[in-house]
Amino acid sequence: MTGSITDVGGIRVGHHGRLDDDAKLGSGWASGSTVVLTPPGTVGAVDSRGGAPGTRETDLLDPSNSVRHVDAVVLTGGSAYGLAAADGVMTWLEEQQRGVALDDGVVPIVPAAVIFDLPVGHWQCRPTAEFGYRAAAAAGTDVGIGTVGAGIGARAGVLKGGVGTASTTLDFGVTVGALVVVNSGGDVVDPATGLPWQAAHIEEFGLVAPPADERAGYVDRHGEFSPFNTTIAVVATDAALSKAACRRVAVAAQDGLARTINPCHTPLDGDTVFALATGAVEVDPAPTTPASMSPELALMTAVGAAAADVLARAVLVGVLAAETVAGIPTYRGLLPGAFE
Repeated sequence: MTGSITDVGGIRVGHHGRLDDDAKLGSGWASGSTVVLTPPGTVGAVDSRGGAPGTRETDLLDPSNSVRHVDAVVLTGGSAYGLAAADGVMTWLEEQQRGVALDDGVVPIVPAAVIFDLPVGHWQCRPTAEFGYRAAAAAGTDVGIGTVGAGIGARAGVLKGGVGTASTTLDFGVTVGALVVVNSGGDVVDPATGLPWQAAHIEEFGLVAPPADERAGYVDRHGEFSPFNTTIAVVATDAALSKAACRRVAVAAQDGLARTINPCHTPLDGDTVFALATGAVEVDPAPTTPASMSPELALMTAVGAAAADVLARAVLVGVLAAETVAGIPTYRGLLPGAFE
């Protein structure tokens, strides 16, 4: 119904995580890593809006800098410690001879971003290079959602967060997809209705307003402080875009988070969105609405708008698919009447 980021040809996704059967807040394993692998020649950029980002290689993605192509993107738990997962992805890519080719070898380009999930499991139980290596080795076109990979320890306000994905194909043949790890400090549910903020997609997911007593129960909890902040995402397209255009797509895609999370981009969130363009589809003729726009601007605008839409849908997919970890309630568990 919602599609997947791997509907963009050549994009693959892998997860690796560890979740102890008896994980409780502050004890055991409850974290993981998610890797997005790209086909050769994929252009990448990034936009970070949160006040507390944890990232790696994002300066390289600035349009003013030299390297254009991205070999993989890592989304991981473990706060700044979890950035070590990117080392494992680099090792795997080097074995595949992927990266910037130099005289004596290759240097894979692997940007990464983290969520803060350390208190869900034991503080010392966080992803390592092995997590990234295994996630890269497991990558394929079937994308796991919910409590998998980097979504294992994720939280969305007081609800369980997780990994979500979605895609769409535009009228002129370009596909746009998104993958997100929802770990927001803000709510994904409107306390007044018990429904997600993004009302445009409620019918798509078959949701109805839950009973008043369930909404009251959610209201009693939704104001609880959550330190589990930062939502990170990748949007991808098969359109041919420049590095600067990818940056504008990443900027536009952030609106998908703002539509589904309230508040969003807070000082305690590290909200970061990567944008990838494989360049497999040359649009001819390019969309030209309004007619005064150049073909390049029209394409960038259309892809950016679609990226915001699919990212919003992906947020809902991740939250609705999440399973309880360490006593963190799910949307279905706290508001079951929404599914009747």
